[in-house]
This record gives sequence, structure tokens and C-alpha cells, in this order.
Amino acid sequence: MIDIPDRKRAELYLAEVQRLHHTGIWAFDTSGFKHWSPELFAIHGLPPSAPPTIPEYLALVHPEDREFVSQQIEDLATNPRAFDFTKRIVRPDGAIRYVRCVGVAAINDEGVLGTGMDVTEQQELTDALHKRESELRQMLDFAPQLVCVHGAAGEQIHINRIALAYFGMTLEQWQQSTVTDKVHPDDVERVLRAEAAADSEYELELRLHRHDGIHRWFLSRFNPVRDDQGKIVRWYHASTDIEDRKRAEERLQQENVTLREDIDQASMFEEIIGTSSALQPVLARIAKVARSQSTVMITGETGTGKDLVARAIHRRSARGDRAFIGLNCAAVPRELIASELFGHEKGAFTGATQRRIGRFELAHGGTLFLDEVGELSMEIQVALLRVLQEREVERLGGNTPIRVDVRVIAATNRDLKAAIDAGTFRADLSYRLNVFPIVVPPLRERADDIPLLVEYFVDRYARQAGKSIRRINKRTLAQLQAYPWPGNVRELQNVVERSVIVCDSDELIVDESWLSVGGEPAIGPLPNTMAAHERAVIEDTLRATGGRVAGAGGAAARLMIPRSTLESKIRSLGINKYRFRI
Repeated sequence: MIDIPDRKRAELYLAEVQRLHHTGIWAFDTSGFKHWSPELFAIHGLPPSAPPTIPEYLALVHPEDREFVSQQIEDLATNPRAFDFTKRIVRPDGAIRYVRCVGVAAINDEGVLGTGMDVTEQQELTDALHKRESELRQMLDFAPQLVCVHGAAGEQIHINRIALAYFGMTLEQWQQSTVTDKVHPDDVERVLRAEAAADSEYELELRLHRHDGIHRWFLSRFNPVRDDQGKIVRWYHASTDIEDRKRAEERLQQENVTLREDIDQASMFEEIIGTSSALQPVLARIAKVARSQSTVMITGETGTGKDLVARAIHRRSARGDRAFIGLNCAAVPRELIASELFGHEKGAFTGATQRRIGRFELAHGGTLFLDEVGELSMEIQVALLRVLQEREVERLGGNTPIRVDVRVIAATNRDLKAAIDAGTFRADLSYRLNVFPIVVPPLRERADDIPLLVEYFVDRYARQAGKSIRRINKRTLAQLQAYPWPGNVRELQNVVERSVIVCDSDELIVDESWLSVGGEPAIGPLPNTMAAHERAVIEDTLRATGGRVAGAGGAAARLMIPRSTLESKIRSLGINKYRFRI
């Protein structure tokens, strides 16, 4: 037996422990509570007295928890057992406290013995932690990135909602998935190599498989979390969508290629040169159509400058600060024209070793100039008509339509009406392209513009050659204006460039043999009156200088023309300079 002092001492120790741990003791049987310890009354904010009845006790329970606690009491009254749950109580002063109730069946199943512990502080800390976890989870779920958590051995632990929606998986499905389920086949080996070699943070550009079968480019950054010993325990990685950036890079690369091609080929001339009555209607139509979004069809003979008209329309349009992409449809092999226009995916055909962006995508937001459009095959015409109608392209080997915002300007030197009658050009495509027609006149109808064009080309090529050419021979200019120019401005450009190369004076003279049609000179000699006047001036000057052509007092200096020019004129006019010598 335990003597009374020892028993009292034990009770005091027990009471003190209960107080320190905010834990009270109770006993319960079918008739209700048999015992409440003083600390249990303190927890409920009550003075010590007889244990409460069941209705009195339920009145202390928080209204939202009362039904649950009532059901627990009923179960314990009929089936004494062990239990552990937490409930809320409302003290008489209105304070809400969390009480954890833990009980076990009494000996011989005669009721239940248990404890009530005030866990309000712990519960508040737990709730705050759960709230922070919930906020963090929401931040991860709403972050515009695919965020994943992997274990040290690569096991897949957690992924945010954005990523699950992208992959079209549940969390369980993602945890069971493999790299090949999510990563583009061409990137899998590179990803696995990087994972195997990783011992610190790193990043990769890779394509991830979307639920609808599309692969998009992502920049994935991998960061390790280490324990106190420096051992990696977690891998966190966030993937940012960079598809638009990759497309822009590819587009810029292709634009650079196109720009280099344009620079290599060089346009006929940088500005439209001329004020002739034949050219004025063209300039007026350019000004009218430039600000619209209409498709333009430019027709005219080869070498008239149709590409220049297209560039002028683009520069004066609202798209003038965007890309101007050109394609000569006759210069590209027929089997490659579809790839040039619409692009292709890697592996779309033999030799397609990488994705290629087509001219339509390159011109997105700008203008696409299709020169020699009359040379397109019927198959390509059908595809081009669809793009013009739908404003969508599909790369060869791809299955996803790509929206494009492109203004199309077409040009041809063919008679499209005759081609339609012959069945080599679609009438519906012609209607779609020929919304606003512009006809560029041939150079033979622009004779008044030839002096301006010649001056422009002479200045351009003389500067390139480091020569100083101050004037153009009058006979040469007359010849150039009389020549029919079957090759139009391009032929004039070539003739002037060749003449500048061989010119040894400050006056440009064009070899008459270069201006011929069918092997015969295009024009005859100058009128006799002009030739006679020129002969008289030269003979008078030679007479005054005693037959001297060169030197400070020579005829060339007096006439202010180069010696070589004067010698050429003396020969062409049949003048004997020696008869004037003293």
C-alpha cells in the first residue's frame, strides 16, 4: 500500500505535469463523465466543480464541431474504444481553443479513460504552415512555367498544374511517365546525358511534347537542393516557353539569308527614276494602293523594274518597317518551291535535315513579293490560293496550321489571260492576285526618262570605279534615246556600266556596236546639220591652236573636253588635224 503522504505527493506531481502540459484527465462511462481533473476545467475556462453533463459539455463545443463530437460520445457509450481527435471549444469569455482528445477503453471495458490537451498554439502554427504551403502551391500552379520536383535518384515527386495541363496528365500519370513520354525524340539523348553528368545547376533548351501532339521549345533550368552534408536531396526545375523566341531566331536567320541573297543579286536601282508621261500613272497608282492591304499584281516586260514598284508599295505602306521578303518563282526548282514558300519540318523529305521557315512565315507582319508568279505549277497554285484565302500555312511534314499576316504582291511578264486559256494558270488565283493591277511601261515608251536614268547609272558606277565622268556625249545620249531597249532598264544599266568601265575620259561615250538589233546599228549617224556644226567648231579650234590637240593651249583645253574625246570626235568626223599645223 501507498501511504497518504506519498499519494498526495503523486497527485501534486500529476497536477503539476497536467498544468505544465495543458493536459487534463477525464473518465467516461455510459452515464456520462465520471471525472474531470482541475486542469481540464482550466482548459475549458471553468472553475473546478462536478464534471459537466453531456448536454453541458456539448454546449462548450464549437457549433461547427458539435455534431461530430456528439456522434463520438454516442459511439463511446455503446462501444468503448481507443480514439484520437481534435475539436474546438468556446470558453465562457468567447475564446476559441483547440483541444486534442485521446482515450482508451477502461479495464473490463467499463467506460473510457482519456486526456484533453490544449493544442491551440500548435494548431495555429500548423494552420499557418498549411496556409503558407497552400499559397506556395498556388504560386507554383499559377506561375507561367512548368515547375517540377525530382528526387535525388530522379524520381518524380511533384509538378504544378500548368505543367499537368500542358502534358495532359494527372499527377499519378506524370509520376509514372518517362523522359521519352515528354521530350522530343531528337532531344532525349541530350537530356539524359545532361542529367547523368549534372552535379550542380544547369540549363537546357529542349522541346516538350504537348498533349495535342505539338512540340514547343522550352528553356529548362535545373537547380539542386542539398542537405547539411552537401548531398543532393532534391532537384527543382522550371521550364519557360521560348517557342516564340526560337521562331523569331529562325525567322531572323532566314531573313539574313534572304537579305544576303538580295545584296548579292542587287536590285536594279534603289529609287524609281523618271518623270515621263508614261511613268506618271504608275507612280499615282503606287501612291493609291500603298496604304491599303490589297493584293497587287504588277505586269510588264522583263527588266522594267517590277520589283522596284513592289518595294515602293511596301515602303509607303503601314508595313514599311517590317520585312519585305522576295522570291523569284522561276529561279527555284519546282520540287523545292513548296518548301521555299511554306517551309518544312525536319525529315519532311530526303535532305530535310532541319526545320526551315518558309517565305510566308518570314514575311509575317510584312510583305511577300512573288516575282514571276506565272511560272508556278498547278499544284503550288492550289496551295497558294488556299493560303491567300485562309491566311494559314502548313510546313511540309507538319500538321499544324500557322497563322500568317502577310500582304502579297505578285509580278509576271507572262500573259496570264493566255495562260488561263491554255489551262496552265488558275483563273481563281488570277482573280485573287489581280485585286489591284499595275502595268509597268517598257523603257521604249519612256524615252524622256533615259537621260535621268543614264545620269543616275553613270554616277553610281563611276563612284564605284573611282572615276570622274562629268558629262555624257550628246551623240551617245541621242543614240540611247532612239534605241528600242528590248531588255528595258536592265539592259540600259548593263550598257552604262560597261561604258563606264572602258571610259578613259570625263565624257561618257557608248560604243555604237553595243546598241544593235539583229546585228545592225539601232540608229544611223546624227543629222548632217549637227555634224556639220560640230565639225566647224572643231576645225576652227584646231586652226587657232595650229593643229595642237593636247596641252595647256591645245584644242581639247579650249573646248574643255578630254583629249581622248576630241581625238574620237576628230576620227568620227573625218577631220585631218595635220593640215592645221603651222
